[in-house]
Amino acid sequence: MPITEIPAPFLLEYPPLVGALLPLIGEREAYLVGGAVRDALLRRPSHDLDLAVPDDGRQLARRIANAFQGDYYALDAERQVGRALVRYDGVPYSVDVARFRGTSLEEDLRGRDFTVNAIAIPLRGDLQTLIDPLNGVQDLFDKRLRRCTPEAIRADPIRALRAIRQSLQFKLLIERETRSDLRTYGVGILSSSPERVRDEFMSMLNGAKPQAALRALDSLGLLRLIVPEVEAMRGLTQPEPHIYDLWEHTLNAVERMDAVLTTISPLRTEESAADSALGLIVYLLDVFRPQLQAHLEVPLPNGRTVRALLILAALLHDCGKPATRSLDEDGRVHFHQHEIVGAEQAAARAEALRLSNEEMARLVGCVRHHMRPMHLRSAESLSRRAIYRFWKATGPVGVDVCLLTLADYLATVGTHLQVQAWLGHLQVVRALLEAYFNQHAQVVSPPPLIDGTTLMEALKLAPSRLVGQLLEQIAEAQASGEINTPEEALELARRLRTNTDAAQG
Repeated sequence: MPITEIPAPFLLEYPPLVGALLPLIGEREAYLVGGAVRDALLRRPSHDLDLAVPDDGRQLARRIANAFQGDYYALDAERQVGRALVRYDGVPYSVDVARFRGTSLEEDLRGRDFTVNAIAIPLRGDLQTLIDPLNGVQDLFDKRLRRCTPEAIRADPIRALRAIRQSLQFKLLIERETRSDLRTYGVGILSSSPERVRDEFMSMLNGAKPQAALRALDSLGLLRLIVPEVEAMRGLTQPEPHIYDLWEHTLNAVERMDAVLTTISPLRTEESAADSALGLIVYLLDVFRPQLQAHLEVPLPNGRTVRALLILAALLHDCGKPATRSLDEDGRVHFHQHEIVGAEQAAARAEALRLSNEEMARLVGCVRHHMRPMHLRSAESLSRRAIYRFWKATGPVGVDVCLLTLADYLATVGTHLQVQAWLGHLQVVRALLEAYFNQHAQVVSPPPLIDGTTLMEALKLAPSRLVGQLLEQIAEAQASGEINTPEEALELARRLRTNTDAAQG
């Protein structure tokens, strides 16, 4: 049966690379499918192109990579899928070329996840003809997310996570039978590879409204399968100044982390910064906005983002509280060392999600140190020595910690925000970032005034822990501005050595 083609509902526009591909394809049967078609119908930009062909997709993918001096990767030998990573007019693109799933294009489209992703465009002519066997165009315009077939979710439970992400991203309402299948078959993610779960979950955290995504995932009973730590958070009461139980505090921290990152990002609008708390972030921290944006834009493995990692850190920052909750003699609630226990749990969760070593280190560092800026806020004055100790303890992850503490603070006080207290917290973060970005060589990591060899010769010391301790005390004094020369460093070392000997004697 011939495929039915219909005209596009309006003049569709495509990424410039699509037109440049046509001479390469020539008379070959090939179709633009999936997200790029959906994005064209939504008038959204797209840098990820998916092509479907009746034969081995790796051959065309390699030709595309060669034609644009890009990189080629064989993604799936069984399904004969290849990927070309290219640049065109200075813009990076990813082009995946796959053999039909089944024996025809229509069978391929019917085997996809949701109808809005099951639309194809023949790569010939004026590119204004659609192939839409499941009425995906109408679903898209009706703001409806509908499974392609009754088997769609059962065949690939990861699609349950994708449904939540895309419903929020494109403002679609999940159709009733599709939602029922998400609840029934979504549990199958336990049989999916951890890498696939990780990729879809991190994409969800990086997407629109991560707090809403987590609530939706939770309502379907799926969040506990991915992050079991959340179960113990429910209903766990917390003392003042907290106004929410631990679970609601955590979700609010995710929401505020999203808001903080949006306030820093190039996507900030006057509306998004109109919130008074966020407006004060703009007022006090905007001077660091370029450096913070650069920090957030550093790519992580497989296209994952620092933003998603920080949202995950917000989700897990207090995960150690249930295991450390205690009551004192007066009935007051405490969570002693919850950040240490939480860091251990975060490491285990990062390993289960198959995060990279770098991602694990940053996640664990965020959880381990998220209380440090609040402790500094309680000090009467923030000295250079205290700033040095903060960065010595946290390293580069301290920038992530500074961002997380803003979200944590706002989620703690909620609607009871007091402007002066919030200003005090922001001023601590400002001082920490000022040192890191603008006084790094003076306060954060000053170049050593003396080395261990010089120190041992001058004080006639053998290699020992004492040498390292003296060097660290010298570095601290240097960062605080108390000493500035090698001579002063040696004089300080002699005094410290004398005091140590006296204490031991």
